[in-house]
This record gives sequence, structure tokens and C-alpha cells, in this order.
Amino acid sequence: MRILHTMLRVGDLDRSIAFYTEILGMKLLRRKDYPDGKFTLAFVGYGDEASQAVLELTYNWGVDHYDLGNGFGHIAIEVDDVYAAAEAIREKGGRILREPGPMNAGTTIIAFVEDPDGYPIELLGPKG
Repeated sequence: MRILHTMLRVGDLDRSIAFYTEILGMKLLRRKDYPDGKFTLAFVGYGDEASQAVLELTYNWGVDHYDLGNGFGHIAIEVDDVYAAAEAIREKGGRILREPGPMNAGTTIIAFVEDPDGYPIELLGPKG
């Protein structure tokens, strides 16, 4: 067994695809409209779906906002250098929620950024 994808509902699919591809460097793997269901799915990720988990961005036609609730935590992405990644995201217009630095009660360097729909994304350096 393996994790295939995580689905996020988004209010503007093109804006979300731009964020994940242009700011976080993922690739648009596939996109399909489902007219009978009035929704569009787009899959983004850093590699092939056959070998890596990806994000499924779901746009329900006519819905431009979702309440995130308090049960969802965050998506985590490994980066080579948390400080450099946060700065590159900032330079591309991304919103930094938590500046890079040691995690609470630990030494792991982390940062948090926010996607266009408000989903938090944690940046972590490689595990040693």
C-alpha cells in the first residue's frame, strides 16, 4: 500500500495551479473537466503519480471559497534549504505564515507558507 494523493478543494483552479507550479515548482500532471458533475480535477506533484504521492486540486464549478475548518493540519514538503526556499517563495509572491527557524521545543528548521486558498504548507529540510 502507498498514499496516492491528497485532495484539496480550491476556489480558483487556475490560481491554485499557478501557485503549486510557479511558486512551489510542482508540475501539472493532468487536468480533466467533468461537466456532468460540474467539477474539474487537476493533479500536481514533483514526480510521476506511479511512484510519488501528489495533490488533487478539486474545483467545484461556481464555488469560490471553502471554510478550512480546524481538523486539517498542513501539507509538508521537503526542501534542500528552508531559509532559501522561503525566500524564493516570498520573491515569487508567496505568503510566509511562519518565518524559517527551529520548531517549537525542537531543533528541526521549519517554515510555513500559505496557498491561495489558505492551506498551510510546512517546509522541512532533508532528514539527516
